[in-house]
Amino acid sequence: MAVAGPSRTVEDDPGSPAPGQAAPTITSPSSDSRNTMDFDPGDQGVPGPVLSDASMANNLLPQPVPVEQPYEFKTEFHPCSGRETLYQRFEEFSVTPETQTLPAEEEPWCPFQSRGDFEFSEIALDAALNKNQVDRLLSLMARISQGQAQITLKNEADLRKALDNAVAELTPFSKHEVKVPYKKEEWVYEVHVRPLWDWVLDLLDNPLLAPHFVWDAQHVYKHNGTDFERFFNEPWTGDRWWDIQSRLPPDLNAAPFCFILYADKTRLSSHGTVKGHPVVARCANLPVEIRNGEGIGGGRVVGWLPIVPEDASEEGKLGYTTLKRVVWHESFVKLLVNLDQYSKTGYSYACYDNILRWLFPVILILSGDYEEQCMMSLIRGVQCKCPCPVCLVPLNELHDLSKTFPIRSAKDAQAALDVYKHNQTQGEEVLKGLGLRPVANVLWLIENSDPHEALSLDDLHTVHGGMGGVHLLGELKTILADLGCEAKDKFEKQIAEFPRWRTLTHFTTVIHITFSDGNKRQDLVKQAFYAALSVLKCQVSSEGYHLLWVIRSYLHLDSLIGLNVHTERTLAMIDAKFLVYDIALKAYVEYATMSSSIEDIKTDWNFPKTHLWKHARWDIELKGVARNFSTRPNEKLHGPLKSAYLSRSNGKDVAKQILRIDHHKCAALLLRGRVDTLDEQHCLQALGDAGLDDEDHNHINYNGHFKLGSPQSCDTIQDIENRLGAQDTAFQGFHRKFSDFVNVSLPMYGYQLTRWTTIPVDFQIHEYRYLKLNYESTVVETRVSAGAYLHISHLFTTHDNWPSMHNLHHHPYATSIMSLAIPHITRSFPAKCAISALPSHTMHSIPARVPCALSRA
Repeated sequence: MAVAGPSRTVEDDPGSPAPGQAAPTITSPSSDSRNTMDFDPGDQGVPGPVLSDASMANNLLPQPVPVEQPYEFKTEFHPCSGRETLYQRFEEFSVTPETQTLPAEEEPWCPFQSRGDFEFSEIALDAALNKNQVDRLLSLMARISQGQAQITLKNEADLRKALDNAVAELTPFSKHEVKVPYKKEEWVYEVHVRPLWDWVLDLLDNPLLAPHFVWDAQHVYKHNGTDFERFFNEPWTGDRWWDIQSRLPPDLNAAPFCFILYADKTRLSSHGTVKGHPVVARCANLPVEIRNGEGIGGGRVVGWLPIVPEDASEEGKLGYTTLKRVVWHESFVKLLVNLDQYSKTGYSYACYDNILRWLFPVILILSGDYEEQCMMSLIRGVQCKCPCPVCLVPLNELHDLSKTFPIRSAKDAQAALDVYKHNQTQGEEVLKGLGLRPVANVLWLIENSDPHEALSLDDLHTVHGGMGGVHLLGELKTILADLGCEAKDKFEKQIAEFPRWRTLTHFTTVIHITFSDGNKRQDLVKQAFYAALSVLKCQVSSEGYHLLWVIRSYLHLDSLIGLNVHTERTLAMIDAKFLVYDIALKAYVEYATMSSSIEDIKTDWNFPKTHLWKHARWDIELKGVARNFSTRPNEKLHGPLKSAYLSRSNGKDVAKQILRIDHHKCAALLLRGRVDTLDEQHCLQALGDAGLDDEDHNHINYNGHFKLGSPQSCDTIQDIENRLGAQDTAFQGFHRKFSDFVNVSLPMYGYQLTRWTTIPVDFQIHEYRYLKLNYESTVVETRVSAGAYLHISHLFTTHDNWPSMHNLHHHPYATSIMSLAIPHITRSFPAKCAISALPSHTMHSIPARVPCALSRA
């Protein structure tokens, strides 16, 4: 039997070729056989129809014989299949045979409990919703099903219309054209802006933000037991705010409205061909929790600057480089509409405290990476005679941190530009000596806004993503590569075994991987120092030993600069540590130059990132602590802009589409603040003040000093010993160990025992895997919330480098980590360091995964 088509089979016949033979050719019958055909009379005994002579004549004519077409396709199957060769005609080949339809499943969405659950999961996966978004959406759907909420939107068009109505309260973006002459032609660029003062009025008119504005400069002090010592935190505690307010008209109730402005180019597309240049504004008059937060009082995109395209034929030419500066400043001035006037005359506004104030806009802080700071200050860049945007350090002195150089000023820059306008040859020499471009800076239009004073340390790119994460870490890799595979392997193992704690990125490999994220580089340098201590010993590598001294000083400086409250004493510590760092770096450079045989070791440290963080102390004294001028909060805004481009734009008219989405988000934040306020008032009315708790309901609050969270199931002490003792030796004899711990520890904590306390086998223990300890700063008089955290995660506790508490004090990192720790007001102390500080009998008594709360059955 051979298969002749998709839905039929035919008997084998002699005419069918055997496997491996050619298909037969079927020819039409010859003319000699036309009148010799057999005739089938049909059914016997049935009278035939009466035929006329004409019809009978026609029936006597020969009938055509159907001609079989040759087989056009041949399919040979593997011999093991047991199937014969298949011959098919054109109309039969690749035609799927008809099959019987199988009955559909009654519940094809299983294992989901319902079809709706499955369809929701599809939407969540397609939209890449995170955990918080999924929880919020499910909560909304639950409230809708219970009749507590209602949705009237029917489609995306309704949603867009509602958002467009919501943004009516906010200042919209507007598009402008910037025309710049270049090579006898007029080049036109588009800039999108939301005028800064219009954004200010949006903030001032918001009743949720009004109570939080701070208008007056402050000098704050804390008594240290001997005398009052000044400390710095918010921008209004710095000297610059004080000096600006001193220059305002004395006969008016005048106060500065201080801007923090950030600008930076960012890649929108994954391949980097589509870029954006957002400008972000923040209000320095608001507290840092609001100012650096993600709510309506946080940073907002207020501008989208044009990007002059790279041109290989023009790149590097003085005229084209100057063109980029001119386009930037001519575009930026569109943001400053009315600001130049109000910075001189003031703007009368009745504030929340019913006091009529004259507000004077001031650009207090300019934030950006080095490239953007060169654009803001109009210096010539890395290779100019004075490549620092803040001071006049010569190019060949960038490596020497022991020297101090004059600070730049807007007046000096304006005077040099005036010389250039009168005599270009003479003016060019003056400008070159200062490292400046022959372009007028639009920031000069705003009173009390010297750009060189406003420019601030960018710790993310200069320190963590530059000096430490690129140069020092790069030197470490170079030295390890020279030592060979054994040293590199030992170093990588130390990195992989580094203890884990909250907010620290964990790495498993370092040598053959690079990161562009400054936050990861910051964490990596910290861990690399400790991992290299046992590898780069003095007798093994003199270069490595000298480098470790540099990294050690770098980490000390980084920790000090990053403090969230500074005192006069900590600022003096920064000065002293810079001298130590300078000595260590010079010693390393001298050894690398004179004695090292490593080919690629760095000997030239004359580049801006070596020098720029020398101004950290000056910035802190003028503008408060580093988080006031860090680029970190602003860099976070790049993510939503990229997501808007990738997910919600068609790649055309990019700026308009992205800014519309951002504008919608601003409107949603505005309404969210109002909704949360309403919910809070309703909750107060229903429960009273005592019924509110801003913490998770799964957390247990003990007198406000510590909280337990992440509750697990409640088990008896005997069940815990039986269940976990077979898996972890620390839990063997847990009942006895716990009894000993209670009887030994309670007297130490002031609970006197008259007899030995026996713990029954049915004693219940409730396990919690999250512990937060709250404390108040003893450095400042104001209440600064801080906390230490211990979160026992399954991901970490199952890892090899998460030791049980009873052997933690033998862990190789415990002492090293504690030795580096510098008192920090708001940074969390590593959880494992906190554990290692416990009494030794506690470590030997209780496993690391011990439950944190106890209760009687």
